[in-house]
Amino acid sequence: MASEINQVIEVNGWVVRLSQNDRRQNDGGGLLPVFVMLHGWTGDENVMWVFASRLPPASLILSPRGLYPTPMGGYNWQPQNVRAFPDVDDFKPAIEALSALLTPGNFPAGDWSQASLVGFSQGAALAYTFALTHPERVKSVAGLSGFMPGGTEKIVAALPLTGKAAFMAHGLQDDLVPVERARQAAQILQQAGAQVTTCEDDVGHKLSASCFRGLQAFFENQ
Repeated sequence: MASEINQVIEVNGWVVRLSQNDRRQNDGGGLLPVFVMLHGWTGDENVMWVFASRLPPASLILSPRGLYPTPMGGYNWQPQNVRAFPDVDDFKPAIEALSALLTPGNFPAGDWSQASLVGFSQGAALAYTFALTHPERVKSVAGLSGFMPGGTEKIVAALPLTGKAAFMAHGLQDDLVPVERARQAAQILQQAGAQVTTCEDDVGHKLSASCFRGLQAFFENQ
C-alpha cells in the first residue's frame, strides 16, 4: 500500500524534516530516490520546503537543520563566520557529520547508492563541497543563489564530477551573493567534469518562477 509521511524527527542529535512518499505507478516499488535539501545561513529544517514541490513525487526528501546556531537566529553550517564566503576547510565538520547522518541505517526507505543535493546560498556551497569530496555518493547537485567555496583547485583537478549533472540558478540582482560568484561556481563544476545547466533571472537573493520551473525540469530529466 502506498503511504505518505511528512514530519520533523530527531536522528542521532540532528533535527531533520522528512517527507517520504512511496506512491508508485508502474515501477513495482523498491527503494526511494533520495533528495537532501540544505538551507542557507540563519535557516532551519523548514525553510527549504518551498522547493520540495519541484522534486519527484515518489521520493524521500530530507532537510536537516544546520549544526550551529547563529547570533541572528536560525542555524549555520560552519562553526564561525570568519569570512563572508567560506573555504572548503570551513565545511569539513559539517561534511563529516552529514556523511554519518545520510545512511541507510538512519533512513532505510531511501536508495543511498547515490543521492541528489539541493542547496540554497551557503547550503549550495555545502552541497558543492559534499559533491566534490564524496562524488561516489552523489547523483546530481543543484545550487540555488549559491557560491563555490574557496580551496577547490586540487579537488577539481581530479575531475570528481565526471558524468554528474548539476543545476545552478541565480538572481541577476542578488546583493548578498553576486551573480559573478555563481558563474564562477558553474565554471568550477564544469572543470570538475559535471554537465551544468544554468538559469539566471532578474531577481534578488531568491529563485524566479522560471528558475523554479527549471529546477523541476532538471530533476525530471534525471
